[in-house]
Amino acid sequence: MSGTVTARETPTVSVGNNYFDPVGLAVEPGTTVRFEIDAGSHSVTAYENRVPSDTTPFDSGTISEGAFEYTFDTPGTYDYYCLPHKSMGMTGRIVVSEPGGPAEATPIPDGDVPESDAIVTQGRVSGGSEGSGMGGDGHMGESQPPMMTRDSHGWRMLVPAGFFTTALGVVGGLGYWLSRQHSRKPAEEDHARASLKREYARGDIDDEEFESQLEQLSTDEQ
Repeated sequence: MSGTVTARETPTVSVGNNYFDPVGLAVEPGTTVRFEIDAGSHSVTAYENRVPSDTTPFDSGTISEGAFEYTFDTPGTYDYYCLPHKSMGMTGRIVVSEPGGPAEATPIPDGDVPESDAIVTQGRVSGGSEGSGMGGDGHMGESQPPMMTRDSHGWRMLVPAGFFTTALGVVGGLGYWLSRQHSRKPAEEDHARASLKREYARGDIDDEEFESQLEQLSTDEQ
């Protein structure tokens, strides 16, 4: 396994704004991995059904500083996520010795992680590596545009996690605003007419001014 971290080393995974770096890491059994908080509040939480079956899922809880360490003793594939940013696709994968376990049966449900074979071959896959499903700067963002990448099957589009959610939210918000504007306009026009009539009744404006403003309101309604 080229580049696999030995149990004598303590590799570090940086935990920042919507990313783990490296997003993929290969280690030997008995290796302790250190997850260091770079910025923000995050957790390092293993999927209950995406770790080796005879392993207890790890969970750091949400922390905003310091680090969390976990020793990987059982061979297999471990998928994990950040609880506060799970919906944004903040996920990672660690392969101990060789791929295996429930995580290999189905795609990760949130975000994107490198293929286990690629992780084992490279040892560590940073956020900017091809096939990791992340931007070139190693960070994942919900507002990033789709990207094009090329693999053995040709060109394909990578859409960062949360991109469609954000787009749908913007469209939905715009539709709500337009509907509010549409329903608000008649009420505003009725209020303007009532105010104009009160001014005329009090003698604040003369006949000519009243007719002029009334005509202007009628024009605006069209």
